[in-house]
Parts: sequence; structure tokens; C-alpha cells
Amino acid sequence: ESRAKLRQEVRRLSLTPPMSPEATVSRTYIEWVLDLPWGRRTVEHIDLARAEKVLDKNHYGLVKVKERIIEYLAVHSLVKNPKGPILCLVGPPGVGKTSLARSIAHALGRKFVRVSLGGIRDEAEIRGHRSTYIGALPGKIIQGMKKAMTLNPVFLLDEVDKMTTDLHGDPAAALLEVLDPEQNSAFVDHYINLDFDLSSVMFITTANIADDIPPTLLDRMEIISMSGYTREEKMDIAMQFLVPRQVKEHGLDRRRVRFSRKSVAIIIDEYTREAGVRNLEREIACICRKIAREIVHMKASRSVAIDQELLRKYLGPTRHQSLRIHDAGEIGVATGLAWTQMGGEILPTETSIVRGKGSLILTGRLGDVMQESARAALTYIRSRCERYHLKPDFYNKVDIHVHIPEGAIPKDGPSAGVTLAASMLSALSKCPVRQDIAMTGEITLRGRVLKIGGLKEKILAAHRAHILTVILPNDNNEDLTELPSAVRNEMRFILVNNLDEAIAAAFTQSRTQ
Repeated sequence: ESRAKLRQEVRRLSLTPPMSPEATVSRTYIEWVLDLPWGRRTVEHIDLARAEKVLDKNHYGLVKVKERIIEYLAVHSLVKNPKGPILCLVGPPGVGKTSLARSIAHALGRKFVRVSLGGIRDEAEIRGHRSTYIGALPGKIIQGMKKAMTLNPVFLLDEVDKMTTDLHGDPAAALLEVLDPEQNSAFVDHYINLDFDLSSVMFITTANIADDIPPTLLDRMEIISMSGYTREEKMDIAMQFLVPRQVKEHGLDRRRVRFSRKSVAIIIDEYTREAGVRNLEREIACICRKIAREIVHMKASRSVAIDQELLRKYLGPTRHQSLRIHDAGEIGVATGLAWTQMGGEILPTETSIVRGKGSLILTGRLGDVMQESARAALTYIRSRCERYHLKPDFYNKVDIHVHIPEGAIPKDGPSAGVTLAASMLSALSKCPVRQDIAMTGEITLRGRVLKIGGLKEKILAAHRAHILTVILPNDNNEDLTELPSAVRNEMRFILVNNLDEAIAAAFTQSRTQ
């Protein structure tokens, strides 16, 4: 069918005057069609041991992702023409999503093509323009296949959650045919207007948040979560990958520039606070630049051992400080855990009681869901006032002010319910909350603690802040298996079914005695 249509187009071109605008349009169309990789494939030599070696060499950890790739290779070696999987790597910036896709292509021995979808708002960017329009071009999918020059490349669609919609159509809807294994064997670009086989392509998409991907598109992809790295994993990544790469790129000799694990730990704890390692690499690069400048300025090479004093000199004052944990606890202050696009974060919550008329004041740019959680927490405390030794009318003559610091940052989500209730009850009862414990969980009016999402990111945030005890909903017990074994063994988890159990664990002394 494609050959017949192309011959028809050539026949039409031969009858068109050479200087006619139609001749240029027709000739461009023919060139595009002929440049596509019809029937050309990259010959693969599947070697599971070699693939594992390549993935381990380029990336530290990421066990689940590597297992999925090895499984794909195993199936590919048994099935002659398997359908290409649609993998979606979801995680915060800097965890290695894009570089992992490149390593997958290297491990498979395939060509690699990357297309960034961030900011795309026109459907024609995906499916192309009609060839009748002046200056028409195929979409990014066909352009990428021409660049790959093979029918079975590894095709990376980067930032799939950053597409937008306007009057020119919905590009996410245009991707439905591309990313559906049942349909993409006959993908039709508006410009080419021929069936093109994409079934052998291994599509990999990346996103920071899965919630921002349209549900119909998300249904066609296999989600692989990349939540972030622990402190120990970052140190290993820095020593094995980041330091050697930056020392080499800055023209230095690793024998003369020595980073110890202690110095890297200081950079991680005091100068970067992130889920990935992008800022960590920037700080290492900053140190290498300053050392290179000193060597050139002095016109003599010297051996430099990076210690705490040199870090202060090169990077300046400490940017992040660990939470100050008091054994005795602090009245009205509870430590929550939050999920953000950048990974997990610690969420200190403060409550003060002042004379007033029974108002609940909420500050810190709290969203609607978090405000509702605060009202539910207060109602629960009022309904259980006798259990917690509070006067039945305690709320009539006071105002309860709840504040979550860093007010310039919007915050929302239901999982702050337990933290808000603990902070309020602490301020009302004058009983301190343990400061070496963090908590998370959604609550109901009757005090049930419901399951929450983003557990791995939140636990890693607590671990980064050196808080080793966490109160969690009992329904999240199975999710703990996703944590790295080193974190799981080092931390203590208190699983609760209701708010009374959480209160008993969070306070320095029981509120029910």
C-alpha cells in the first residue's frame, strides 16, 4: 500500500512543472517517506549477563527497574516478535530517569532517540500537519524514527506530565495511539498519511508526578516508581560516579584531589536536601572549579584533601540544618511528613492557644484539603474531651492558631490529619509531643487513621532528617517492603489503626491516664 501510494505521488510529480509550488511540496513529501526506516531493524545480541553489567556500571541501586529490563530481555529472547513495552519512569528530578533510558538502549544494543514533550500544546506536534499546508512537517514521532533509522529503537518521551492543552487540540490524546500496543502497529501521521509500524519500538516515558498524566494515557503505561536515594546511596553514588566524573571534566587528577566519605556526607547533609543527586553533583563541580582556579593561579599542582574547613571556604555557610530534636519534647509542636514533586519533606506543625471566641486560625498557605483535616481533628478532640482531660467548653474562650512554617510554599493533602491533631491536643493539654518522632496519616471524624500515598518518599525524608521513629497507618504496612533494606532495618515504625493509638505513641506521657 505504501509503495503504491508513493509511485502514484512520483507519477504526479513527473506531470507537474518543476517550478510549480506543488512540485516542491510533492518532492519534500517523497523524500520524507523514502527516508523512513521501512523494514530496517537493529540486530540485537541479547546477553542477560552483559545487560546486567551495563546497567550496574551506569546506575547505582534501582533494583526494580533493572529487574524489569532483564525480564523484557528474557521474554524477547523467547518470543520472536514481542510487542514493545511502554514503561513510565516516575520520580522527582535528579534521580536518573533520562540517563537510565539511555543506559537501557546501550544494554539492548539499540539506537536511542529522545523527544522532550514539556510545554507541547499542539496535537500536530505529535501527529504532524496535513501535507497540503505550506511548511508542513511530520510529528515528533515520525521525525524521531527518521533520526533513528531503524524500526526498533529505544524511544524516550521525556516529561510526559508537562504537556498542556489549548485550542489546537490535546497532545496527550494524540499519544494514545502511539502508546497503545494494540494500535501502534499501524500508526498514521497526518503528514505521511501511511500506516507506519511502531510495535517494535520500546517506548519509555518519564514524569515527575503520575497524577498529572491523563488517566486514559496512564492506563496504557507500566508505572515504575523511582522515589529517590537514601543518604548512604547518595554517598556511594558520589564516590563511584559523581566525584570521578567531575574531577575528570575539570582537568584534575583524582590522586591530587581527594574527597572522603565524610566530606561527601557533609555536602549531602548541610548543602543539599533533595531526593536525587543533581544538586550534589553541582556542589562537587563547584569545589572542582575552585580547586582548578587555585592550581592555575598558583601555576603549580598540589594535593588537596577536602575537609570541613575547605568545604566552608569553597561552598560558604551551611544552607540546611537538621531539626533540633529535644528529648523532653515541645508543647504544641508535632513533626509531620509531606510529599512534594521534589520528594519527601519534613513538615513541622505548630499550635498556640490564645484568648478568643472559639475560632480556628490556620496559616502557612494551607490548601482546602488540609484545612478540612484541621477542622476534622478539632472536632475529634472536642468529641473526646473527657478522655483527654479537657473541659467540655474548652474551645469557647480560646482561639486555636495552627501554623505550618515556610508560609510562602503552598501545602495541601489529607495525610497531615494525625500531625494536626497531635499538635492541637499538645497545645490544649500542655503535654509535649516527642520531637524524635514523625507522623503521617489521614483521619476521619471518628478517629480512624486511613492509608496514605507517597510513603517511600516520606520515610526517606524522615531518614534524611535523622528521625528514626515514624507513626504510620496500619494499612500501609505492606508498602514498607518497598523501602531499602538499610532504611527499613535502621528505623522503627509504629503502625496505628486509630487516632488514640497515634496520640499514645506521640506524646511523652499518655493522655488517657
